[in-house]
Amino acid sequence: MNTGLRITVFAAALAAAFGTAYGVGGTVDAISPEPKGGAHGGPVAAGHEETSGGHEAAASGGLGISQGGHTLDLKTPRIEAGRKAELRFAVVQDSTGRKVTAYQREHGKELHLILASRDMSVYRHLHPARAADGTWSTPVDLPKAGSYRVFADFKPRGGEALTLGADLAASGTYEPAEPPERNSTARVDGYEVKLDGDLTPGKASEVTLMVNKDGKPVRDLQPYLGAYGHLVALRSGDLAYLHVHPNGEPGDGRTRPGPEVSFTATAPSAGAYRLFLDFQHEGTVRTAAFTVHARGAVDEPEKPSQAEPAEDEAGHAH
Repeated sequence: MNTGLRITVFAAALAAAFGTAYGVGGTVDAISPEPKGGAHGGPVAAGHEETSGGHEAAASGGLGISQGGHTLDLKTPRIEAGRKAELRFAVVQDSTGRKVTAYQREHGKELHLILASRDMSVYRHLHPARAADGTWSTPVDLPKAGSYRVFADFKPRGGEALTLGADLAASGTYEPAEPPERNSTARVDGYEVKLDGDLTPGKASEVTLMVNKDGKPVRDLQPYLGAYGHLVALRSGDLAYLHVHPNGEPGDGRTRPGPEVSFTATAPSAGAYRLFLDFQHEGTVRTAAFTVHARGAVDEPEKPSQAEPAEDEAGHAH
């Protein structure tokens, strides 16, 4: 491929390549949380695209730009890779055409913004600022060219929780990347995070993540947005989204600040998922990434993953 080729030229090929690389994603459903663990994008707020069976709409979030009478208006559909830019968007109420300005705070924020590359190798959890007219904005610096998905996770005041999604293009020289390999151990900034537990299609199961630093368990995790950890699950293929929160919370008299953070989730069918754990320690939020397969998928060898440096630059803008 010519190194000068821009995103507008390779967009179609990129989409085709990802569809092949993550072909398993077309047959799986997004992870759904059980009631005992709080979550954004539950059954009411989940799907944005109807399928013949109707299950997709109940299980998957972020697949569509509109849902529940609201539309995500991405005002910055393209940015340049490797250069800081301002990402701007608004949530519009379909019945009035007006921007939403009243939100219910969920986990300490009015809106959570997730950016993920289509190959699932780049992930950002951002908290943009809202102007009085309802326009949201946040600085973003994406490291490589390609196709990205933007997820707005929010609850309008008096309405249901929603997760809306839109595509974002990062222009520049494109270099194809291999899909992240299956792994149950992730290393980032001197921390090692191990994932224990399996996803079982059609059955609630618990996954536990243990955080260690320099070979020792971390027992003093700090609350981040009201929890000791946040888990985002993306389905391979179409990046169906779910934001899951852990079992228990700080101050409930039962939940310890590490080293373990547990989640209960259900994978309705077999397939591959990319999990991103955000956790805070010593004043910094870090992200550990995992690729897991719900039982029934083709087995692959597991390898430790080296998470990308957090964007600040930590990918957790406030």
